[in-house]
Amino acid sequence: MLFEELIPANPTTSSRAIQQHLFSLLQNCNTLKKLSQIHAQIVINGFTQKNYILVKLLSFYVASGNFKHALGVFKNIENPSATIWNQMVRGHGRSETPRKSIELYNRMVATEAEPDGFTYSFLLSACARAGLLREGEQVHGRVLANGYCSNLFVQTNLVNLYTAGGGANGVGYARSVFDEMDERTVVSWNSLLAGYIRCGDIDEARRIFDEMPERNVISWTTMISGCAHNGMCRQALSLFGEMRRAHVELDQVSLVAALSACAEIGNLNLGRWIHGYIEERMRVRNQPLLVSLNNALIHMYASCGVIDEAYKVFSKMPRKNTVSWTSIITGLAKLGRGEEALSVFRSMLGSGVNQVRPDEITFIGVLCACSHAGFVDEGRHLFERMNQTWGISPKIEHYGCMVDLLSRAGFLDEAYRLVETMPIRPNDAVWGALLGGCRIHKNVELASHVTQKLVVELDPGQAAGYLVLLSNVYATAKRWKDVVTVRQKMVEMGVKKPPGRSWVQINGTVHDFVASDRAHKHAPLIYEMLGEITRQAQQEGYEMDVIEAFLYVED
Repeated sequence: MLFEELIPANPTTSSRAIQQHLFSLLQNCNTLKKLSQIHAQIVINGFTQKNYILVKLLSFYVASGNFKHALGVFKNIENPSATIWNQMVRGHGRSETPRKSIELYNRMVATEAEPDGFTYSFLLSACARAGLLREGEQVHGRVLANGYCSNLFVQTNLVNLYTAGGGANGVGYARSVFDEMDERTVVSWNSLLAGYIRCGDIDEARRIFDEMPERNVISWTTMISGCAHNGMCRQALSLFGEMRRAHVELDQVSLVAALSACAEIGNLNLGRWIHGYIEERMRVRNQPLLVSLNNALIHMYASCGVIDEAYKVFSKMPRKNTVSWTSIITGLAKLGRGEEALSVFRSMLGSGVNQVRPDEITFIGVLCACSHAGFVDEGRHLFERMNQTWGISPKIEHYGCMVDLLSRAGFLDEAYRLVETMPIRPNDAVWGALLGGCRIHKNVELASHVTQKLVVELDPGQAAGYLVLLSNVYATAKRWKDVVTVRQKMVEMGVKKPPGRSWVQINGTVHDFVASDRAHKHAPLIYEMLGEITRQAQQEGYEMDVIEAFLYVED
């Protein structure tokens, strides 16, 4: 568009007509290029102090994320109206510096401009985004003092403020505001719903969800994500099914939540269906996929043991982040493909100008890969490099991986020294890894020493688990008298070994099995079939490892 086309060609056109024409052009503007040309005409024609035109100009800059240009315009306005101040408060709230909205508001109050409902709405939104709960509470006080407590947008942003950063108490305040609202939008309901899920109150969240007069994709996604993140994956997938039956358009965020639940309970069939849906609906529309959606697919396939499918998704990703690399590395490591996991890690470090930095989770996967592959020297080297090269201080999980690596490889004394010199108190996983190594290498003396030390230091409830591990070590070494002694000690303490657990998926339904459980309605048939399978296996030459059998004898 040429400048001449922006204003009427008649040189006698009045200033008022030019203003109206520019205002009309701003209303219909749809590109930044056109906006910059209109902006130039505003300057040329001397309209840099016309508030009603500048409001439109600033609104476009703020909405398009071009806040620097908005700041440049604002600095030259001599007497900004309340609406202009509001646009700037809104812009700061959406920028990388939302805290500056408060500074701007304080400047606004010092002028003749009067804050209104929009001012407080934008200000509360900025406080919620920046996690400024105390400042938001002060704004709430101003809202009450100035009579805007019944404004729908202000009330909705107050609900969002308290649910975003106030924990359980915050949700209580949010509920109080919500209950006082004469009118509620789906946004208000969604904010309260998200608040209950953030503090883990899924039951109350479900009650809110069921009461909602209207639900949108955000409502469904919030509920599904909340269930998945709180270990209620079956409920999450049940809701996902309801969402589909309600013909709600599935967006990428809802698909990420569903894939997370599939990964947790190993529902490969539904995970594959979601993958097909993504290929059919989104790629066909040339809709770019969120990196997080591809990451969720990788995690789902890896968790279900289909690591080659996970790698196909990974290799096709146009853009990868740290989570992408970490997910495939961890997936390969957990399935015993340590060399491949380390190869991917080396590729990650050599990814060129777009190199992605490993984080602490990446190193858990890498150290786990070294453990499975038996790469002791490389594991030691990477453990040192974590801090020296990448500035990542080892956490308890990294020490656990190193103890596991050393213990599996037979370096039990080194593993024990590492545990003793850790700057963090060892947990069950660390001691368990060491005792597991003692079992593999039949080091009864070290296992006995460690367990006796733990029994003295810990309360009975904590020490009990280590006695189970010690009895396993004794059984592996065929020291049956010691096994009996430890088992008797466990009986005295009221300790039992947790039963084995397994899952199997049939026709899209995941079935859960616990050792010696008779609760399943088909338990007699299941045990009959198990006996038949065992008999057939024995006929084919299978011999049960008697030592392993003794590990599961309770007394």
